Amino acid sequence: MTSEQVRALEAQHVLQTYKRQPVVFTRGEGRRLFDVDGRSYLDFLSGIGVVVLGHGHRGLAEAVADQAHTLIHTSNLYYHPLQGQLAARLAALSGLPRAFFCNSGTEAMEACLKFARRYWYSQGLTDRTRFVALTHGFSGRTMGSLSVTSNPAYREPFGPLIPGVTFVSPDDPAALVAAVTDKTAAIVAEPIQGEGGVRPLPEAFAAAIADVTQRTGTLLIADEIQCGLGRTGHPFHFQAFGWTPDLVTVGKAIGSGIPVGAALVSERVAAQISAGDHGTTYGGNLLAMRAALYVLEELTGSTAAEPYVSGGVMGHVREMGPIFGARLDNLRARHAIVSSVRGAGLMRGLELTIDAQPVVEGALAAGLLVNRTAERVVRMLPPFTVTAAEIDEAVEILDRVLAEVAG
Repeated sequence: MTSEQVRALEAQHVLQTYKRQPVVFTRGEGRRLFDVDGRSYLDFLSGIGVVVLGHGHRGLAEAVADQAHTLIHTSNLYYHPLQGQLAARLAALSGLPRAFFCNSGTEAMEACLKFARRYWYSQGLTDRTRFVALTHGFSGRTMGSLSVTSNPAYREPFGPLIPGVTFVSPDDPAALVAAVTDKTAAIVAEPIQGEGGVRPLPEAFAAAIADVTQRTGTLLIADEIQCGLGRTGHPFHFQAFGWTPDLVTVGKAIGSGIPVGAALVSERVAAQISAGDHGTTYGGNLLAMRAALYVLEELTGSTAAEPYVSGGVMGHVREMGPIFGARLDNLRARHAIVSSVRGAGLMRGLELTIDAQPVVEGALAAGLLVNRTAERVVRMLPPFTVTAAEIDEAVEILDRVLAEVAG
């Protein structure tokens, strides 16, 4: 099919919930995607932070193929060997001893919201049901996750959402402290806000979260769907703040393209969860677990359930992150329309003084994939395997595009 035929067929039969870029991809290799006409694109979005091992990764493909030939799905009515193995590895990386497996980061957030309420219900505090979330925060588009997502444009057409959510600015630690009451079940926070514009939480605000949760017993849900599992060089970015969250959402990177998510759970919360409190048909199936196990082996450089090992792909992220940041800082110095560079590791955003869409479109035309978020931010989430030469290539393209857009 030609590009025009693909787009015409979608226009007729696919629900139009996405404004797609006008390109049709048919295959990938490493950090590059190829469209229906064979043109190559340097991928600095990796499926919105998902394809962390790069496209067409032979080892992952072989692991998935082997598992598909062996056994894909049995349901959670029965045991299989892989869930426990993956949970043990995630526990070693995160410090949270238990995992609930699902199919996406959004589902992981739904689980965490339920588990937070269940925890207080089990204590007899049936009115401790409220949540504190952050402006610029994004946790998903299902009804629960949307309720702790701040953007009114996402929320308003679907109200009323779950009640009792208070939003506070990450620039106002005092507002956070004031918002937490004896009715607050949990605080929901992304250590680096992704959809909200690649905004790392200010250190003072991160410290306020740690303090208020410790003083009040309020649960902390660390949303690591986009910034977690090595994207910033840490196994989880909450570790950079010294947080001890009770619940952690995992998605995107864990499957490198195979749909899988997880809610990581502290022992005190897990002790209050009973059989039947939550469930999923597909979550934790053998195909997803096999993929996630392979990805974690590559990220950590180890096949054992042990903490971070510097020889894995996460070690490479720690090398590339400073290079990426320095190249983007140089870009900011060259272009007045770039007002700031934000992020950490391989999660970066260029904040512009203008709408970012012309830059995204110009980059696409030049063979580079990035995207626009928070209106004025060019977001970049390259695969963890990106090289210094590819970072230079991407920055050179952005240099030309920024100059063209600025006139």
